[in-house]
Amino acid sequence: MLVDSHCHLNFPEFKQDLTQVIQNAHNQDIKYMLTVNTRIAESLDVQQIAEAYPNIFCSVGVHPHDSKDYNDSTLIEQLKTHAAHPKVVALGETGLDYYYNNSDADAQINCFNMHLNVGSELNLPVIIHTREADTDTIASLNKYPNTRGVFHCFSGSKEFAKQGLDRGLYISFSGIITFKNASELREAVKFVPLDRILVETDSPFLAPIPHRGKRNEPAFTHFVAKMVAELKEISLEEVASATTKNFFNLFNKAIP
Repeated sequence: MLVDSHCHLNFPEFKQDLTQVIQNAHNQDIKYMLTVNTRIAESLDVQQIAEAYPNIFCSVGVHPHDSKDYNDSTLIEQLKTHAAHPKVVALGETGLDYYYNNSDADAQINCFNMHLNVGSELNLPVIIHTREADTDTIASLNKYPNTRGVFHCFSGSKEFAKQGLDRGLYISFSGIITFKNASELREAVKFVPLDRILVETDSPFLAPIPHRGKRNEPAFTHFVAKMVAELKEISLEEVASATTKNFFNLFNKAIP
């Protein structure tokens, strides 16, 4: 059994066939999924999906791209309100993205810090998106040392992974680790201890080989897990067992 620890089932790409997509995942023994929120305005959408399917959980949060639209303290109360929902098991995704810079850095940092603040207060894990923002990401985490969470869709170096691990975070790997040009990232997979790894699709994006360029979906989680197993030189069953355990250890509000 595997868990897709990060997907976006409320996105338009799944509007026509969501039930079939979920069945596809179950057919590949991906039993649980976490559908991740990116805008407060879409919080009810992900909650409704989680309510409709017993093996799906959800989060509440604001993607760094959209942080400019949520750059005041009212966000804190909105996060707390939605976090009270029984199927909301995490905050995020949130974080810093200096590659696209769709929101200015100050707005991103402020928004990220509000998520970390609420996460620390409520003891909820935070799903962290970080791209070309290593220094500022660590600086924010240092302000909230009690943060529990995960670097999702990790694409950084072994050194950055170590900084996350040193702060108690989990590292989640996606289909990127199957790409031909991802040799440095595969070294990070080898480096991160198995008891701190999650697997995800980030679907509908980043479909792994052999589906690259197509719509990604939770059923493809097993391609990610197979690559982790190959790199770790262990069985797929070991990866499945460990990453499922890790998921429920981190997202401990989720009930298997």
